[in-house]
Amino acid sequence: MGSPHEPGRKNGAIAGVSPERSPVGSGRASAEAITASVLENVSRIVDRAHATAVFVYADAIGKAALDLPAELSRKVVYVGKSADEVALREDGLCRTLRVPDVPLTRTGQMKIAVFLALSRGLVRPGDVIVFLGGIARSGTLDTILITELGREFEMYAAMEHGNGLPADVLLEALERVIDMAAQLGSEGREGKPVGVIFVVGDAQNVLPLTRQLILNPFRGYSEDERNLLNPDLEETVKELSTIDGAFIVRGNGVIETCGAYLKTTGQATSELPRGLGARHHAAAGITAVTDAIAVTVSESTGTVTIFRHGRPITEIEKPRSTADERDRFVSRSSGE
Repeated sequence: MGSPHEPGRKNGAIAGVSPERSPVGSGRASAEAITASVLENVSRIVDRAHATAVFVYADAIGKAALDLPAELSRKVVYVGKSADEVALREDGLCRTLRVPDVPLTRTGQMKIAVFLALSRGLVRPGDVIVFLGGIARSGTLDTILITELGREFEMYAAMEHGNGLPADVLLEALERVIDMAAQLGSEGREGKPVGVIFVVGDAQNVLPLTRQLILNPFRGYSEDERNLLNPDLEETVKELSTIDGAFIVRGNGVIETCGAYLKTTGQATSELPRGLGARHHAAAGITAVTDAIAVTVSESTGTVTIFRHGRPITEIEKPRSTADERDRFVSRSSGE
């Protein structure tokens, strides 16, 4: 996937103050000044860019209310990892999106939010989106990202017709798969990195293109017991993610099998970005010949990649910084 361009370049923009250069030593006053500066400029940016939506990373500002003009407020979509935070905004009749509760880079915050917004029909290819981001719990919006859907990221070109999802896939089921994949990419399993593929939708055409590497551990269970939307299944899926092979999931969230080898030829090397391995080629191959969507977790990097129509349409990168480093920054910027 492409990345937003640096300030001053024509094909997109990124503005704001990065954590490395933020005057964190001045504590809360500095955080408020940075946020105020971002908000002072966002109306002008939205107007000049003809932006149709403003995504605000709510976890960065907590319960704070944004003082925005009424016309701009109507374009705001709050993005949050916390269910409580999302519920709070929804009570205020604001549009909201919940993203996976894992550490995300600023571009990761935007990529997953825009993918979900496209899937829900909140935005469309061709729209210009302004994203206001920051570190969770920092109390600061310190970054402005601007993108035109269909210009910078592979995702949007692949979703030009309708919402781009397979016809039989429930959005709730896909969101659940992405959430679990992001957790596995961020945390691994018992401290060890995990690589996995979830193939979602068009199961009747996907299954004939697979071969079981192990006995199907889901065979004989009721559909309710093997549905990803059942929270009791989470630990089972995470445990089975250490087994080679793919999870095959119906569009309604019911798992058909796991440990399945995908018997597709895959995409030509030239059609995929360099550095992607056999797991990603298998995901590209199965989505090229069926009406499925595939979600992969890279064992080496923890990056979550979503495939559609034989190519990656978005990816969520695992932040490089450690949790301790993030906590120290949040403590300093909060004046604790």
